[in-house]
Amino acid sequence: MSSFPNSPRIIKGGLVLLDPASGQVRRVITLQYNPDTLSRTLQVQGAADGADRSEALRLTGPAIETFKLEAEIDAADQLETPQQHRSVVEAGVAPQLAVLESLVNPAAADLLASKSLADAGTLEIAPMESALALFVWGANRIVPVRVSDFSITEEAFDAALNPIRAKVSLGLRVLSIDDLGFDHKGGSLFMAYLQSRENLAARATDIGFDRLGIGGIS
Repeated sequence: MSSFPNSPRIIKGGLVLLDPASGQVRRVITLQYNPDTLSRTLQVQGAADGADRSEALRLTGPAIETFKLEAEIDAADQLETPQQHRSVVEAGVAPQLAVLESLVNPAAADLLASKSLADAGTLEIAPMESALALFVWGANRIVPVRVSDFSITEEAFDAALNPIRAKVSLGLRVLSIDDLGFDHKGGSLFMAYLQSRENLAARATDIGFDRLGIGGIS
């Protein structure tokens, strides 16, 4: 906590996991330290190469957006007060890493349930549905995402070889109405996100042709 009483409270980025059917919150995951950088890539959804020239300016759907970030997890501060952080003393940062790993792994119970259905001769078994993950980066950026790539580098260990410092690299693909539909909870959250970007664009200052060194377009 800052020693300056008037210092602004720093909010944390993170992920919120929702039940895909009810929309109820299953878990909130905050990043211990906000990354220094957040990379964004937008892939345009336009007419395919070789399409009719009348289609050249048409967009077939929202751009496919991806986020890339690296987060640090460090148990050093908690280990200074071991009586207040028994789980860190016993397992280091492994619990936090396990929570993040749950984003890309189905639950063991779901795997066993699918096996039981298969053993019972069920002809068609639907793929297991994961929680709906929302990437939260401030109040104006809340978007449904799927983890597209995930890596962990464990950098330091305690005497029992529990990791006590790690770096996590996360790749997140935004799920749009093309993926979820308009009626899905995630679809409505994506539309709210898209509208918030449009509102931001409307606040940008217009400039005149003179700034481009031209008098106009004829």
